[in-house]
Amino acid sequence: MSEENKDFGDKAEESAKEFSDGAKKTADEFTAGAREAFSGAGGENKKVLVGILAIILGSLGVHKFLLGYQKEGFILLGATAIGYITVCFVIGGFILTATAIVGLIEGIIYLTKSDEEFYNTYQVGKKPWF
Repeated sequence: MSEENKDFGDKAEESAKEFSDGAKKTADEFTAGAREAFSGAGGENKKVLVGILAIILGSLGVHKFLLGYQKEGFILLGATAIGYITVCFVIGGFILTATAIVGLIEGIIYLTKSDEEFYNTYQVGKKPWF
């Protein structure tokens, strides 16, 4: 009987170790997957939001502020304000057209990049223009 109990105890210990190893492996895989999913989801959402805002409100520089480019955002906002102030002159129309085109082009570029490329270029690499 003692030999049987010892074998049973060894088998139980071995099963517990296998279960523990499997649980650790599953937890590590889940953690890695969750990190990838959440970081990818944030990049995707920001890419789409910034791209659409660049197309719609690009001349105001809203997309620049969302990406953390305050200087570039103020440049676009200031140029648009100057354009509205001088719109009665011919130059104001050109300024407003130029800022709108910049926003449109940047919005299209943002939306056509892959999620990873957008994240690496504009959020990590901090490329401010185009």
